[in-house]
Amino acid sequence: MNTTVRMKASEIYRDWHVIDAAGRPLGRVATEAAILLRGKHKPTFEPHLDDGDFVIIINASQVRVTGKKAEQMKYHRHSGYPGGLRTRSYTDQMARFPERVLEQAVRGMLPKGPLGEAVGKHLKVYKGSNHPHQSQVIGSERARAARAATPVVTEPAKPPRLRPLAVPQAQHQAVEE
Repeated sequence: MNTTVRMKASEIYRDWHVIDAAGRPLGRVATEAAILLRGKHKPTFEPHLDDGDFVIIINASQVRVTGKKAEQMKYHRHSGYPGGLRTRSYTDQMARFPERVLEQAVRGMLPKGPLGEAVGKHLKVYKGSNHPHQSQVIGSERARAARAATPVVTEPAKPPRLRPLAVPQAQHQAVEE
């Protein structure tokens, strides 16, 4: 029998993952982070739920792009006033804010709307190799080991059987005649 298992809020677990972006292509790092943030690597993935994990990206300043993308990629922002469009190239943006380059690449791969905003808050990007989330990563590894040690229930528990009716036999025979 095939049944769909729906997750409850109490059953959702969030692990912490660290991705090192040093020397890796921008798109590959962003794709890996987006998959982990959405929770698509879990067997309990549901597209309408935020059941993904937390992602820490370190060494954002050492991410690379291939080909002529360094000259061709542009980052736009607008002040909201007429003529307020400002544009930076990839090299300028990497020199000033390397974290924003990766954040924008990952957020472009997440859903738009309230779900995407909630999932995007689980992304932490740092330009160096230091991050303040080491205790969360260690706790996540311990929880993952504890989940692996517990047995997995493959069949749902059957409901208890109802007790038989307590009807005396004498009354039962008198009704039939």
